[in-house]
Amino acid sequence: MDAVDRADLDARVVLLPDARLCDDVCHGSWSVVPRSGCGRAGFYGNLPCVLLLTGATGLVGSALLRRLTAAREPVRCLVRDPRRLGPERVRVQIALGDLSDPPSFRNALRGVDTVVHLAAAIRDQPHGSIEELNGIATWRMVEAAERAGVERFVFFSALSASAHNRTRFLRAKALAEEAVRASSIAHTVFAPSIIYAPGDPYLTLLSRLALLPLMPISGSGRAQFQPIWAHDVADCVMAALDAGAGERYELAGPETLSHREIVELALRSQHRHRRLVHVPTPIVSRTLRVLEALMKSKAPATWDEAELLEVSLLSERGTADAQRLGVEPSYMAAVLGAP
Repeated sequence: MDAVDRADLDARVVLLPDARLCDDVCHGSWSVVPRSGCGRAGFYGNLPCVLLLTGATGLVGSALLRRLTAAREPVRCLVRDPRRLGPERVRVQIALGDLSDPPSFRNALRGVDTVVHLAAAIRDQPHGSIEELNGIATWRMVEAAERAGVERFVFFSALSASAHNRTRFLRAKALAEEAVRASSIAHTVFAPSIIYAPGDPYLTLLSRLALLPLMPISGSGRAQFQPIWAHDVADCVMAALDAGAGERYELAGPETLSHREIVELALRSQHRHRRLVHVPTPIVSRTLRVLEALMKSKAPATWDEAELLEVSLLSERGTADAQRLGVEPSYMAAVLGAP
């Protein structure tokens, strides 16, 4: 019982790191609405076939988890701290682990027919680098999923991901996507532009910077994006789970905005007027590298994060793929309430 908080005792199943299925916390019976194509007749031993969700506490993951539990889907979340799941933790199975702990993948994948892999890291973490947590961890999870007999793997890549991209994150995402595509598992890949939600880490950082008399912007601010709301992305995933595998969806919002325009929009949503000051990229790079060296994982921003805002993330297809899934992406100004 020490592995989970006492508030989690109502959770239906907890998979402990030592691979024990702790069913003394399994209260109540399963109510199952099986997905189409569940190849195990709906059950693995005593349990229904399950969807494994990584990144369940993130922007898209938290929105997707609410939709999955509302649809009464059996869901298992791979998490380090179940308390971060909030109220949803009593509605899901919990597998304790993370991307830096490959042995936890095997435990988490038992009885799973579909994996939705959202977990990612845009900065180095104490337990792994950007390359390890995005590229290598995905490759290991795909291998573990193949051994476990998983039937479908849903993966989140990114627009502009390429082995030759200037940013570490987008290079790692390209390698991870290659591993997914090379696997024997039926797969679906999403490649979004920048994903946002009110109160997300980037918009929160902007709100803090807005307390200054001047608003700093890294570099030229000319990189372009098609911002898409996390809730719209979650709706796209739900629709894709009911569709066939083998697709690659590019998810983009209905408008193209530069980094500078996104900052201006965020300021308007906060009803603040600030003069924007462009800080040369070499100065930003040196400053953030020193800050990260001093503050480690507690740094408010890192160069790897700032560099991502120097790379355009655009889809030539615009909103077409989202619309094909029955989702009409919202305008960023409308979501943030900006005049």
